[in-house]
Formats: sequence, C-alpha cells, structure tokens
Amino acid sequence: MLKINRLDHKIWGIAWPAILSNISVPLLGLVDAAILGHLGTTHYLGAVALGSALLSFLYWGFGFLRMGTTGLVAKASGAGEDERALLVLARSAVLAIGLAALVILLHPLWLQAGFALMAPREELLPLANSYASIRIASAPAVLLTYTVVGWFIGRQNTRWPMLIMVSTNVLNIVLDVLFIIGLGLNSDGAAMATVVAEYLGCALALWAVWRTLPRRPGRDLLRQLLFPGPYGVLLRGNRDLFLRTVTLLLCFAFFTAMGDKLGSDTLAANSIMLQLLLLAAFALDGFAFAAEGLAGNSLGARDLQGFYAATRRCAMWCAFSAALIALFFTLMHVPLFALMTNIPEVRTVMLQHRGWLLVLPLVAAPSYLLDGVFIGSAETRYMMITMLFSALGVYLPLWFFTRDWGNHGLWLAFTAFNAARGATLYYYYRRLSNKNGWLGEEGAQKSAGKGLETGTS
Repeated sequence: MLKINRLDHKIWGIAWPAILSNISVPLLGLVDAAILGHLGTTHYLGAVALGSALLSFLYWGFGFLRMGTTGLVAKASGAGEDERALLVLARSAVLAIGLAALVILLHPLWLQAGFALMAPREELLPLANSYASIRIASAPAVLLTYTVVGWFIGRQNTRWPMLIMVSTNVLNIVLDVLFIIGLGLNSDGAAMATVVAEYLGCALALWAVWRTLPRRPGRDLLRQLLFPGPYGVLLRGNRDLFLRTVTLLLCFAFFTAMGDKLGSDTLAANSIMLQLLLLAAFALDGFAFAAEGLAGNSLGARDLQGFYAATRRCAMWCAFSAALIALFFTLMHVPLFALMTNIPEVRTVMLQHRGWLLVLPLVAAPSYLLDGVFIGSAETRYMMITMLFSALGVYLPLWFFTRDWGNHGLWLAFTAFNAARGATLYYYYRRLSNKNGWLGEEGAQKSAGKGLETGTS
C-alpha cells in the first residue's frame, strides 16, 4: 500500500490534467486505426500510419515552442512580470507563424524527400501523400497551439491545456466518424477531420488566452515584437531540445518504414500496437510534467532536498502506473486487438508480438520520468547526448544485426532503444548528483535565461 503525503498531492495536482490531455492524443490515433482497420483493407490504415509518422516528425520537431515558452513564462510569472510573460508568448507565436509559413511553402519538397526515405510500397504512396498534403494545411494552428499550451503551463495552469487538447481530439473523433464512415472519404477523411479540429482547437486556445490576460496588450508590446534579436536567441536556446526531438521522431519513422518492408499486415499491426504504446507513454508523461515543475522549482530555490524528494516520488508514481498499464495490456490484449481491427491477418501478427507490448511500458518508463527531470533542471544537453547514443549506438546497430529475425528483431531494437535512453539518462542523473552538479549549473542557466528573456545574446 502506497503512503500518500503532501508532495504526492502536489504531484497529482499537476499530473492528472496533463495525463487527461496527453492520452487524448494517442486515443485519437487509436480511433483512427479502429475506424480504418474495419474498412476491409489495410491500405488506408497503412497510408495513415506512414503519413502520420512523417507529420509527427515535422510537428513534434517544433515541440521546443511549447517547452521553451513554458520555461521563460514560468520565470517571468514567478517574478511577477506578467507583461514580460505575455511578450514571451507573443514572440513564440510570431515564430510559430513564421515556421508554419515555411512548412506550407516547402511542403512539396519535404514530403517528397520524406517518402523517398521511407520508401513505402507503390500502392500506399498516393494515399499517404494525399493524407499528408491535406493535413499540412493545419500547420499554423498546430504550432500556435503549442505556444499557448506552453504559456498556460508556465503560469501553472494545466486545466486550460487539458480542455484545449481534449476538446480538439474529441471533435476530431466525431469528425472522423462523419468523414470516414458517413461520407466514405477513407484516409483523406481522417486528414480533413484533423485539420478542422485543429483550427477549432487553436481558436479555443487563443480565446482562452484573451479571456485570462491580466490586462490587454498595448502598442509597446507590438513595438518590441519588431526586434529580430530575441527570435534568434529563442531558437538557439532550444537547439538541444530540437535535435533530441528530431532524433526521436526519426526513430519512430524508421520503425514504421521498416514495418512497411515486412508487408502490409505487419505495417498495420505495428501501427496499432504503436498507438497503444503511445497511449501508455502519454499517460506516464503526466508524471514527467510534474517532475518538470517540481524539480525546476526546487532547484530555483536551491533546495536539493526538495529536488531529490520530488524526483523520487514522481519516479515511484511513474513506476507504479507503468506496472498497472503492463498488467492491463496483459489481461486485456485480446479484446483490445479485436476492438482495433477485424482483419484476421493483422490480429494474428499482433498476437505473435504481444510480448513486446507488455514489456515496453516498464522498460520505457524511466526515460519518460528522467526527461521531465532534465527539462525542469534546464540540463537539456544531456537529453540530446543520450538520445543520439541510444539511436546511433543501440537502435540501428541492433536492428541491423537482427534483420533475419523479421518483425521480432525490429521490436527488440526498439525496446533496447527505449531501455538505453533510460539507462544513459540515469547515468547522467547520478553523475550530476555525485558532483553536486545540479546547483553548480544553476547560475549559468539563470544568466542564459535572463539573456534570452531580455533579448540579449
């Protein structure tokens, strides 16, 4: 029986809204997979899996807009400088719009390059390209929503991000049923539903900001947005997070592409199982969000005891939740698989590989939790180093030497990749702890943060 204390209440107060908003994302993917998986062919499901992998690589690569905004807004809000916090949001929003414009303008080139690297089978390429081309229209909405969510989390408000994400994804599910089943638009219908939902979700996010502003922005805010220096500093300050996220997404895209090489049934089965794993990952990320806030606040107060206490309790709840998820998959995988698809060949592949689904939540949980600790402490360089090592030194070599094992070799490499992330992050965690490095870097981080917030380099 777990003993609950005051710190646990704080952890859950941060974690539960994050968990609800996080799991709505893979739940949407599961609904897409369930609807498309009942159309009698694997082509539409495979096309969405390929297109989604490519778009995830693109959009999640800009996740620094959320994380960078969160850190700067938290510092400004903690200092009682609401106008500076709003300026951070405004600059991030301008940057988001500019990046989205580039994405849309250049999308024919990077879609062509992306599909060339993934090399899907000939019959899937037109469907996957059509799906991705439709969804690219929502780039401004997606990136703007990232900045708004970061602003709210920085202000210690996780309720609005929960409402924004859950509303967007519930609407997407409703539109999926309408466009895919009602109008018979298949994979293109899934893309259209997502575009409409993301723009409506962005409108809700912007309305939420306007509703909660302490006071309306003036002309001085607009004048400060014209200075270019802070935008370059904002990008440079998030370089490590960007490289880490791009590497992670390349690993997911590689997993999808190699599954496609093993046949349409394997691609569809891997896609469904990956969605189930993402559901587990996004749920466990709620404790990573709690670790971000609590670890960062403790180090900011130079409270090492509070930092270690928060890390230990977040780790305990993350491990406990991972065990429950693994138990759930163990007991419920048969009805879950039946719910996700009625194609016998796909179900057979999933049953043959169910062991990986059961063990991965336990193996990957440490990496999720430690990501939160390192983000909260602003030690993001270690996240980049460990990600590169796990991908280049573990994932790809192990896949290469186990290619003769087929899909089991692919899943083994993916599992080892997640285990390596957690092990190497823990190595750096212990290294910083033994050298009292958590507080030793604090002054440098504060100095860098001050320069970023004021726009100086």
